[in-house]
This record gives sequence, C-alpha cells and structure tokens, in this order.
Amino acid sequence: MTTPSRVVVVTPNPAVDVTYRVDEQRLGETVRVRDVVRRPGGKGVNVTRVLTALGVPAVAVQPVGGAAGAWFAESLGADVDAVCVPSPVGTRTTVAVDDRATHPTLFAEPGDPQPAEVWDRVVGEVDRLAVPGGWVVVSGSLPPETPVDLVARLVAASHGAGARVLVDTSGAPLLAAAEARADLLTPNADEARSATGADDVRLAVDDLLACGAGAVVVSRGADGLLARTATGAEAEQAAVPGVSGNPTGAGDAATAGLLEALGADAVSAASLAPALRRAAVVAAAAVLSAVAGDADPAVLDGLDARLAPPPPTRPREESP
Repeated sequence: MTTPSRVVVVTPNPAVDVTYRVDEQRLGETVRVRDVVRRPGGKGVNVTRVLTALGVPAVAVQPVGGAAGAWFAESLGADVDAVCVPSPVGTRTTVAVDDRATHPTLFAEPGDPQPAEVWDRVVGEVDRLAVPGGWVVVSGSLPPETPVDLVARLVAASHGAGARVLVDTSGAPLLAAAEARADLLTPNADEARSATGADDVRLAVDDLLACGAGAVVVSRGADGLLARTATGAEAEQAAVPGVSGNPTGAGDAATAGLLEALGADAVSAASLAPALRRAAVVAAAAVLSAVAGDADPAVLDGLDARLAPPPPTRPREESP
C-alpha cells in the first residue's frame, strides 16, 4: 500500500449535525434530551475526519453560507484541513435522535439550491487541490436543483489533475458518476438498486459497471460488503461480528477505510479484498462511536482480529 499525498473530499451538501441523546425514542411524546452534540457534518466531512484519524492526509471542500456556515467553517477548521467555499445560501441542519438501543432517527433538511458560481468555485478547488496518484471523493446528497452535470464536472476535473475519483451518492448523480467513468462507486444496497431499477444488488452492480464505472463497492449493513471491478474481479467481505451501537456514518468510515488501504493504488484484483477488509473494520469502529464521523484507531486491531482470514479475490469467469 502506498499512501497518496492528499485525498480531496467534496461534500456538496454539508450540514450542521445535531445529535440528541435520549433515554428512549418515543413517537408522539415529549422526549427529554440528555445532552446535545453539534458539529460540522455531511458524508464527506465524516470521511475526512476518519481519514485524518487514520493518518491519511485529507482536505474537506464544501460550500457554506449564513451564520450556520460561518460556525461550520470555524469549527471544521479546528478539526481537519478544510477549504470552505463562501455561498449566499445558508448551511442546512440535520438532527439525529439516538438512545443507543434502537437505530437512530435522522431528520435531514434538503438544503437550498446553490448559485452556478458556487459550483464553479468548488470545481476550481478540486482542480487546484487534486494531485496525481491521489484520490478525490464526492460524497453525499446534492442540494435541490443542482445541475445534472456537476458530478461529471468534478470527475473530469479530478481526472484532469491525474487523480482517481470515488463517488458515494444516490439517484441520478450516481448514474452520472458511472457514465463519467468514476474509478470507484460506493453506494449502499438500496441506493444501488434504486438508481438502476434492478431488484437484485448484483444486477445493480452490473448495471453501474456497464454505464462506465471502474469498480463498485456496495455496503450491505450487517451483510457486509460486495465489490466488483469492470475487469471482472470480485470480492465479498463479512461485517465484523458482535458490534452494536450507532450505525450513522459507518458507510462514510468504510469509504475512509477503503481509501486508506488502497493508498495511491488503483482498484484491482490484488487490492480489492484487503481494501474491503479494512473498510469493514473501520466501519465497525465507527458504529462504536457515539457520533457520526468518528472512528478510534485504537480499537481497529481488536476488531480486525474478529474477522476470519480474508478469502482470495477471484477473477470473474467469462462465459465460453
């Protein structure tokens, strides 16, 4: 594994993440909040935090605006390397309600449309920051009315700088990333099926590869990870057993684990299985955290020890 000099992580729709910790989630009743955690968030921000904790150089790029955006930029800059693009649009809020017993309830505002000049600056920052042999990550939802070509522009700017591109999004933007020949897509199973219309996740992976993606890694929660490349290599990885907690942000941590394991290497038959294993371990560490975007490196070796020895990555057999 060779570590890239920098991973550039774009969050098109960042948010102030608010986590309410409660004794029990109860619909239709007044629920007393034990304590509140507020922090800059969004899927890409979570990825950046975990990469930083793993010792991988990373910079977060996102548009921010309004009073919430000013707080977001100041707070994020205290935690990670970040470039915040000023916007006239206020930064949204998401609220998670967590009782540590049931799956957290998440209330996610959609965000507001961004002016074209803001997207121009975001693309310009990617062009400026991406490095040959490094990775650019585009992670999370896009605000309403985002131009359909934004993801393709981000992929083109990254490739133009000699970087590889990982995209973790859903719907039409996920298809656009595949058609723009993103090197790696990392949807969850529902996102892969919904974007392609396929009933089976394996068929959805086939469709994304047929659209032009270089490789696809699908997270399936407790069922682990499934991966396939356009060259026919495929691998599966079970989830770490015996882990419970807050799964919010586990997929983002898995993305960080993939990138840490891949380093400056391309996704290949040789790199696929080790990268999936690391992704599963880092995701499990995130589940143990109280808030999204955290993964304690101190627990990784213990979690890895719970996994069976990795199966070999196998080339996919072609029909005669």
